[in-house]
Formats: sequence, structure tokens, C-alpha cells
Amino acid sequence: TRAPLMMVVPGVTKAGSRCNQAVDFMNIYPTLCELCALPIGPHLDGISMVPLMKDPATTWDRPALTTHGRLNHAVRSNQHRLIRYQDGSEELYDHANDPMEWKNLADDPGYKSVKQQLAQWFPEKNAADAPHDQSSGGKKKQNKKQRGNGKQNKKAKTVS
Repeated sequence: TRAPLMMVVPGVTKAGSRCNQAVDFMNIYPTLCELCALPIGPHLDGISMVPLMKDPATTWDRPALTTHGRLNHAVRSNQHRLIRYQDGSEELYDHANDPMEWKNLADDPGYKSVKQQLAQWFPEKNAADAPHDQSSGGKKKQNKKQRGNGKQNKKAKTVS
């Protein structure tokens, strides 16, 4: 997944600067903590992006991690993306030569070291699925305060 991330911090970022480094959203919280001079707990997986904000050319050896559902992960460096699915199947793409991801290189022996290098960033532990409330068909129940009273609900339904 590629999503633009724009951050402007007076006194940190330079006007017109641009960084093309692959980062992930886990790095946002540690970055904000550093910018606000708050402690960064050891339990966080992300790291601060302040060094990239100060100098977009800074070496960044940490690829971006994306998770979709349980046990489906993708690791994206500036050049490659490795995807591993819950069933163990994999996809590997070389974005420098194949930006549209047409050719899966996962089974190409020439990319074995690239796969190994990226695979080390996959999570060692995966969180269990969140429990679902079966009595409500998997939907969260609302308490009385969240629902509001009947008058509010009726009023909302009649507004056009």
C-alpha cells in the first residue's frame, strides 16, 4: 500500500523538502512523542521519523510493514515489496523494474536473499482476532447514552 504522508513541523522540516522513503503508520506515534518531548515507551514497534524530517536523505534501513487481517503481511522497502499470506503463499515485486506489480518474483532463485532480508521484518507474534459479540450478530451493542432517547432518534429520522 502506498499512501502519501505529509508532515510540516516548524523548526524541523525545511520548506519544499520531500522524502521518498517508505515508512509505515506505526512510526507516527513515536514521531509525535519526540516532537512533543514526551517519553517513548519500549513497547512500541515504530520509531521516530524526525531524522527523516530534518534530513530527507538520511539513511533509513527500516521497511514499511502493512498488515491486512490476521497473518497477512507486506513489507515494503524503497525497491521491493514482499507479501506473505496466511496460507504461506508469497508474492515479491521489484518496484524499480515493475511498479505495477505484474511479475511475481517470489519463486525466482535470484531473489532469495531479497526475500530473506525483507522477511526478517515480518511480525514474530500475531495478535489474536478480537472477540465478536455473537448475540448481536457481530455488531457492537450501544448503551442507552450512545443510542440517545427515542425523541432524538425519531427526530433524526424525519429530517430531510
